[in-house]
Amino acid sequence: MPLLSPRQKNNLNIATEALLANKYRSMLTALGIIFGVAAVIAMLAIGNGARQEILEQIRLVGVNNIVVKSVFEQKDSPADDKVQTSRFSRGLHLSDAEAIARHLPSVVAVSPEIVYETEIIREGAKRSSRVVGVTPAYFRISNLPLAEGQAFTQVQLDKGEAVCIIGSTIARRFFNTEPALGGYLKAGNQWLKVVGVLQETAVSEKAIENLGIRDYNADVYVPIKTALARYVNRASVYAGKDENATFFGDGVVFSDGEEEGSKKKKKNYHQLDRLVVQVAESEQVSSTSEVLLRMLSRRHNEVVDFEVSIPEQLLKQQQRTKDIFNLVLGAIAGISLLVGGIGIMNIMLASVLERTREIGTRRALGATRDDIIWQFMFEAVLISLGGGLLGVVLGISMAYAIEWFTDIRTILSPFSMVLSFGVSAAVGLIFGITPARRAAAANPIESLRYE
Repeated sequence: MPLLSPRQKNNLNIATEALLANKYRSMLTALGIIFGVAAVIAMLAIGNGARQEILEQIRLVGVNNIVVKSVFEQKDSPADDKVQTSRFSRGLHLSDAEAIARHLPSVVAVSPEIVYETEIIREGAKRSSRVVGVTPAYFRISNLPLAEGQAFTQVQLDKGEAVCIIGSTIARRFFNTEPALGGYLKAGNQWLKVVGVLQETAVSEKAIENLGIRDYNADVYVPIKTALARYVNRASVYAGKDENATFFGDGVVFSDGEEEGSKKKKKNYHQLDRLVVQVAESEQVSSTSEVLLRMLSRRHNEVVDFEVSIPEQLLKQQQRTKDIFNLVLGAIAGISLLVGGIGIMNIMLASVLERTREIGTRRALGATRDDIIWQFMFEAVLISLGGGLLGVVLGISMAYAIEWFTDIRTILSPFSMVLSFGVSAAVGLIFGITPARRAAAANPIESLRYE
């Protein structure tokens, strides 16, 4: 059965001819639909891009993770600065990680990290990089699979052997003509044997800035006891020093007032730079973080020299903020579609008045009221569909332009295109009913007399 009867096809042809006879007016009428559809597609593309970035960032920081970072002690002192209370804390320590794993049943993994800025040297090539002391849990929590080799063995961990796992950038830079596995490179003053190479992980600059993570591809990873034994164990270097002293250079100590003309700078006394604690269930993250905070406060003698954060919750809050923003933008785009529909109705009502004699002539020649209704309905729907198609093209172009010029990630969705195009068709149908009925209700004799 055909979709349109012969009479309806004839009405469609008449509607098409009427629109082509007034091309500019038809185009101006469709502008509201065009920009409304384009805005909907572009806004949903921005929202999809933001959501994808958040999901990728959550994958980078891991799921159900709590991050404990070492910071310099935050002190409160009286206004006159005469009386100061001082408490001892040895800073974030490997024993903290062991205590967390031992006493918190909701914790499934703890990953301590130590980061040293250094230089990597091999066969005359050199570049600045970082040596990161970790345990095997680090690679599981951070979702960093190995492309080659294997993770650190228990013997390598216990003995602090001079072995390493390197990122893909390091592998390309220093082992571009030969296999990296089994090779050696010099990190700082230590020669390390490569036992594994990580798969390349895409890390955007925005993620590095927002999450405080590193470029995993450009790091050299060693067992944490290797880092403590073969590099600087800050907890040992600065243990027993005057707590009011200020540190310069490589462990050189100057008491207050000794160094003239130099700005004093506190040395990092923390053994660890951060701890990543993974919790079994998402519902346990908040409660575990509270217990963790109290536990570390007691272990650090109430010294505030660490901070606890939950990256996933921060990212989800950021995603909620972006969703609200996108909802507002989508509502604005929807209003523009509504305005476009009202514009169609107004123009069609004006068109009915202008074409009163035409309507009377058609009725006199045998056209029924349904024929008149279908004619003006077809005109409204054709304007909406044409505007919808142009709006889809403009919306796709806008999405690409936004990503190109503003570096805001956009992801086009077929659903958004179908949705916006369907809404534009519905707008034409809904807002075309009133003008079509008014045209059909006109008295044929009075229409023929209309000047």
